[in-house]
Amino acid sequence: MRSWNYKLLCGAVCLAQLACLSLPVWAAQNSAAFTRQTTLQQLRDDPAIKSSGYYTYCRELSGLGNEYWKNKTLEQYMRPELVDDSVAAMNLVAENTRNGVQVTWQVYSPEEIAANSSLGCVQLYYFPGKEPGGKYALVVPGNGSTMTSEMEEGGSTAYQLHEQGYTVFVLRYRTWIDMGDNAPIQDLANAVKFITAHAGQFGVQPENYALVGYSSGGQIAGIFANKERGYGSYQVERPGALLLGYPVVDLTVMKPLYHILYDIGTCGWRYYWANLCNMVDADYPPVYFWWGKNDVVLSSAEMPGQHRDFDRTLERNNIPHQMVVYQNAPHSIGTGNGTDAEGWMTDAVAFWEAHTTG
Repeated sequence: MRSWNYKLLCGAVCLAQLACLSLPVWAAQNSAAFTRQTTLQQLRDDPAIKSSGYYTYCRELSGLGNEYWKNKTLEQYMRPELVDDSVAAMNLVAENTRNGVQVTWQVYSPEEIAANSSLGCVQLYYFPGKEPGGKYALVVPGNGSTMTSEMEEGGSTAYQLHEQGYTVFVLRYRTWIDMGDNAPIQDLANAVKFITAHAGQFGVQPENYALVGYSSGGQIAGIFANKERGYGSYQVERPGALLLGYPVVDLTVMKPLYHILYDIGTCGWRYYWANLCNMVDADYPPVYFWWGKNDVVLSSAEMPGQHRDFDRTLERNNIPHQMVVYQNAPHSIGTGNGTDAEGWMTDAVAFWEAHTTG
């Protein structure tokens, strides 16, 4: 029952988003600045956020969940490490919308969505850079197998990178009951293809982009960086660098469960069976990644098949890389304010710049 509740909620929200994208710009002029004390309902009722189409349902799995969360403040809804950057991101979304910027872009065409309705939820959220013509970053948030973290990991990262001058896109990709048949890899590939096709319109160069991935989003980004299984098979631009926070390297015991839940009765390669160590090839892009010793979600991080093995594999293959290990950096903290990981993105951007040109 929960999966159907989720699908109905997702479908209703997607339809509402598509309707809001057609709202005139003047409808967004009366927005107020958001703070930690803004409630979810106030955020969602704001004319600019409505008009932007930005997806703000990052915890709700049902109508009951929506009722529970809608009167909670952003401070209550978001992780403490992310709330300030995430609130700033929502203010930036509202500002861009008031300035006539289209924030939400459908990755798939109307014809593709008509043939497969789940594709309608695959979206890019656009944060224009301060100067046109530069490199862009594409954020692949974690998903926890249920829904992606567009406002928290996605929004907080977009805000910090925007403050450093970059154009940023946050990807909402298929997950939960729609993540079978390698859907997240396909969505990421088509997002890169879409950005490349509209590079002039977005004011970005298509080459040397950074993929910023968290948790399971980090695994998706890491697999996409493989030429055979990822960017090469979809004939899209190779990433210039991977910037990964607490990435899943190997799903270990979850692999059979994922197959039963999402691909039962099917054969063939599935991304969640992949260990990132086996994805590293001669064409693999430079990698900056970090994790925390107190990350209880990835408690197997010190065990074979996780981060230290990934580090050694990159070393053996002569791939430029940097691994950072923090004492205090729990899971799902994104930009990591208030933890040992605070400021990691500045170092990661320096790594990206050092290993790309243009």
